[in-house]
Amino acid sequence: MNQEMNGVDVERIQENGHEKIDYVFKVVVIGDSAVGKTQILSRFAKNEFCFDSKSTIGVEFQTRTVTINGKVIKAQIWDTAGQERYRAVTSAYYRGALGAMLVYDITKRQSFDHVARWVEELRAHADNSIVIMLIGNKADLVDLRAVPTEDAVEFAEDQGLFFSETSALNGENVESAFFQLLEEINRAVSKKALEFTNGNANHGDHGSVSLKGSKIDVISGPELEISEMKKLSSCSC
Repeated sequence: MNQEMNGVDVERIQENGHEKIDYVFKVVVIGDSAVGKTQILSRFAKNEFCFDSKSTIGVEFQTRTVTINGKVIKAQIWDTAGQERYRAVTSAYYRGALGAMLVYDITKRQSFDHVARWVEELRAHADNSIVIMLIGNKADLVDLRAVPTEDAVEFAEDQGLFFSETSALNGENVESAFFQLLEEINRAVSKKALEFTNGNANHGDHGSVSLKGSKIDVISGPELEISEMKKLSSCSC
């Protein structure tokens, strides 16, 4: 009953009156340690901010189900540790990711200077069609800004990334950034599905082959779903 989180169309199922799921998208949140990756994830998944949060150790994930362009999408979002000693472990988690949120701290120039290295790592380990969103977090700390918005915009345009500045503390732009990322993934997946169907039609199958994956276990509950956290080792909120 396990489904590889690769964005293929999942057989639409309904359990205990819960809304049907069309797609499951795997997204990784990456960047240097202490830039606010866990806080951004917590703000999007649970609308929470943890003031005594500590650095993530290993890898964890949470989920949220949203509706985009008429499709019900479960976003499985992986929070990866930024520490060097865990890089070899977390690289395996890029496999199957359709999107990535690359986070830096606008008050720490070094975290932005390392962004190019993270992009390089992503493109070495993830699918070449992965959608990448560059995020300048802690936008509420305007008096401490060390990374001009213009620098980030220029880098994003040069690398073909989407860009937004957010504040996990007050929630500014967190929701819109995630939705933009998921919308772009949905657009890419829908385009691939259309190309696949048309390709089969041209080969005499008349588009009869549907993209259908294995069934997945859908967690019952409200539309905002939070999974049990999976970890390689202990991690913080």
